[in-house]
Amino acid sequence: MDGSWWNSREKLIQVMSRRKSDDDVLVDQPGKEKLARVLNLMDLTALGVGSTLGVGVYVLAGAVAKTDAGPAVVLSFILAAFASAFAGLCYAEFAARVPKAGSAYVYSYVGVGEFVAFVIGWNLILEYVIGTASVAKGLSNYIDALLEYPMKRIMTELFPMNVSFLSEFPDFLSFSVVLLLSILLSWGVRESTMINNVFTVVNLLTVATVVITGLFKVNLYNWNIPKQDIPKGVKGGEGGFMPFGWAGVTAGAAKCFYGFIGFDTVATTGEEAKKPKRDIPLAIILSLSIITLAYCCISSVLTLMWPYYNQDADAPFPYVYDHLGWTTVKWVVSSGAIFALFTSLIGTMFPLPRILYAMSCDGLLFSMFSNIHPKYQTPLLATLLSGLLAGIMSAIFNLEQLIDMMSIGTLLAYSIVCICVLVLRYRNDSDVEFVIRGNDELETSSFVETVVKTVVKYFNLSNIKYANEETESVATIITMWFICTSAVFCFITVQQEIGQNSSDVAAYSIAILAVGLLLLLLLLARQPQSTKELSFKVPLVPLIPCMSILLNIYLMMKLDVHTWIRFGIWLLIGLFIYVLYGMKHSVEGRKRLEEPKKRPSSTGNQISIIKL
Repeated sequence: MDGSWWNSREKLIQVMSRRKSDDDVLVDQPGKEKLARVLNLMDLTALGVGSTLGVGVYVLAGAVAKTDAGPAVVLSFILAAFASAFAGLCYAEFAARVPKAGSAYVYSYVGVGEFVAFVIGWNLILEYVIGTASVAKGLSNYIDALLEYPMKRIMTELFPMNVSFLSEFPDFLSFSVVLLLSILLSWGVRESTMINNVFTVVNLLTVATVVITGLFKVNLYNWNIPKQDIPKGVKGGEGGFMPFGWAGVTAGAAKCFYGFIGFDTVATTGEEAKKPKRDIPLAIILSLSIITLAYCCISSVLTLMWPYYNQDADAPFPYVYDHLGWTTVKWVVSSGAIFALFTSLIGTMFPLPRILYAMSCDGLLFSMFSNIHPKYQTPLLATLLSGLLAGIMSAIFNLEQLIDMMSIGTLLAYSIVCICVLVLRYRNDSDVEFVIRGNDELETSSFVETVVKTVVKYFNLSNIKYANEETESVATIITMWFICTSAVFCFITVQQEIGQNSSDVAAYSIAILAVGLLLLLLLLARQPQSTKELSFKVPLVPLIPCMSILLNIYLMMKLDVHTWIRFGIWLLIGLFIYVLYGMKHSVEGRKRLEEPKKRPSSTGNQISIIKL
């Protein structure tokens, strides 16, 4: 009985951890319609900029300046840009490895295993559905506000919805916009990206208009307002450039980080880019650079034009322009903001059907999502059904409680991609077989000898220069320890920040864990890396992926317990789908049943390194 249970357990682990090789994902299925390769570098960059530079640039700067950072919101955006750049570099390396549709889902399938890949894919579906619904809702509210709320007044009278977690009224405008753009995206990638490019250009021109007009009203005094000049009863902190201190800057950076969500849309276009291995990494880096420059310019001009404590958190630019008497500029910027929201909506909707398509092609979701329309060469059914779901959510739900769900999904996806980069960087890709002579002696080694050999192995004191099975195993163990230590470190740090655990024991624990993280980083840096050639590689490995993992876990710990509960329910639904459908219909699983079991390192010429 125990043996049967153990065998079942081993079999389950093998099923959940089966991975695709880098080359497997590049093989197209015969007789199946393919996505059209029509996107160039400009299209991909515009897609990344358009999907990210939406609501945030017109709302986020004013809100963070008023409540968190003051004029130092510029520094908050720069810190958030660094955090996003770490994850962006990891996405870029994976895009160079795996130019297929699916983004973090495909990346984790290659690097970690099928079960983790399904979790990430299921997670990304939630992220993009909520992202689409929230942007559509924001667009509808913005238009309604410009027209002085006629839709809200009429619909509240005719169709009131008195449910706490639902919207006040059914929002048919947001529903219609989502369906319209779903049809547009189903029409064809070339056509939809042309419209996206036009909207993105309008968006950037609007940003340029804000910056140029704002230069005429710049007042350096607004960056150095003394505390005594701040009106009484106003939350103005200590005045100056950093009125809320460095803590305010970091708190603002946590919010500003979500303004960069969306650049990973570029990574889902692997099967539609003309030159994916070159263009996708370049597009990710270019789009992040453009976005960072736009955010810094916007936040600088806004806080120099008007005192930070008197900003409007919901619509800062119309508010400032009204007070300056610039009615024409207000309407120009508001019109540009509508185009920006349309662009952001296209960028948010674009990856969702492609995630469904990629998971369906692998047999983990229902096969109908993998059907490509022979004329338009797009995942037609997946696009329309995902648009319908997002449209319904935008029409009937109050999305304020669901915004954090998008954040937790994105942060988890970023973390998994960084983990995958570490796993693949230390993988044995050189067909090297590592053989240790003298196994009989190992069994009779004393405790001291065992400790010495462990230290030699983990610190790589033998100076092994090429990755092998043993160094790969060591690197994986160190990576797992780094993740667990980071989780504990971030949890205690967040609890201390909110005042629930501010004892000396907590402070000492944080210091010890910080030393442990540095030691694990040193151990990982000592391990030999894969020599596989790539068109793009993340620099400073393992520092950049590890920093990204630590920062992402920290931001996830900042989210409230209700977000984690809702996230757990969503994952539970996905788990049922994977167990009842995905495990049985997995293409990778069927392939392994049909083909004889082969170890990747058994093919080709082998080189044996014998350690005496």
